[in-house]
Amino acid sequence: MKKMTEVESSMNFFDHIKELRQKLIYVIIFFIIAFIVSFYFSQSIFEFLAKPLTSILGEGNGLIYTALQEAFLTNVKVAFFTAAFISFPFLSIQIWSFVSPGLLKKEKQISLPTLIAIPFLFVLGAAVVYYVISPIAWKFFLSFQTSQADGINITLQAKMNEYLSLMMTFIFAFGLAFQLPVILLLLVKFGVLTISQLVSFRKYAIVLSFVFAAIVTPPDPFSQISLALPIIILYEISILVSKFMAKRQINKDEKNK
Repeated sequence: MKKMTEVESSMNFFDHIKELRQKLIYVIIFFIIAFIVSFYFSQSIFEFLAKPLTSILGEGNGLIYTALQEAFLTNVKVAFFTAAFISFPFLSIQIWSFVSPGLLKKEKQISLPTLIAIPFLFVLGAAVVYYVISPIAWKFFLSFQTSQADGINITLQAKMNEYLSLMMTFIFAFGLAFQLPVILLLLVKFGVLTISQLVSFRKYAIVLSFVFAAIVTPPDPFSQISLALPIIILYEISILVSKFMAKRQINKDEKNK
């Protein structure tokens, strides 16, 4: 009887591995299709990403490339970045469909909102970069251009690849930073952290915010401050939401008594 149980357990394990492999194949196929479609529209996507800069530069000014293969490789990078961006929600769905059968009802109530919140917050972070941070940042950097009759003309000649790398760094950094509320709320929900610990850790969180910003953003004060401040604000929001959830749970427990 024990041997049969071990065999059944082994079969269940390999069934799970087989199911996981199948879902990974689905994700890879979806990514390849998304990459092909994104590559077809890569020029339009790049123009959209470059608009915060090109709209400031004005008509007749744009981005350049200095290597023969640079424009092609930039389009490949745009397609890869876009495909990864599009595939992330599909990956979340596949992860949910794989783990949900083994979760309890309470765990499902926590996990499903988390899987929805992660891509939503990433998109929100990307939107903040595109519509708020990058226009201000590019105007700040372009303010160092000079055009003097008797002096040296300092004019920006922005390269496609370098601009895309900078924009992707900003989007990735802000998208990652906007996951902070989800992480902290999960840690509080599962009892790893308490609200009082979050409050007492606030001063260290401020320092770590600037350290994180210094690591992932370009080495200039403006970029670092523009990322560190939202992280600090998100940390404070996490504390407020945690307090609200704790108060709501207490009221719920009192009603059930």
